[in-house]
Amino acid sequence: MYRLIIALLFAAALPSHAADLTIRVDGVASVDGDVKVAIYNSADTFLAKPVRAAAAPARQGTVELKVSDLPAGDYAFAVYHDANNNGKMDLNMMGIPTEDYGFSNNAMGKRGAPRYEDARIVLPEAGATATVNLR
Repeated sequence: MYRLIIALLFAAALPSHAADLTIRVDGVASVDGDVKVAIYNSADTFLAKPVRAAAAPARQGTVELKVSDLPAGDYAFAVYHDANNNGKMDLNMMGIPTEDYGFSNNAMGKRGAPRYEDARIVLPEAGATATVNLR
């Protein structure tokens, strides 16, 4: 009986399985710059403090980014085409993005970014592929 309890305690202490998230970005307008993604794991950190980020060279049409070893769970992501490769999302004088962007679930906000809940996706232990269209 004690061995069973110890075995169960060890099993509970093992880390959860890491999953891979593949993000398929459609609508990349040119080969200039990079496509960048930031991944968030809560409404409190959404668009402020990503848990992971990735980038890939732009390719007209579709670009795939793979983020490995994420714990299974809920996430949302923001992606943009940094066409001039300056490392930031460019905005006009009114604060409106001048570079193409998108969010998980192709979520849209009414006057700005969507809510985390609208962009939230579930990443199972087996991994997942999410597709987003740039706008």
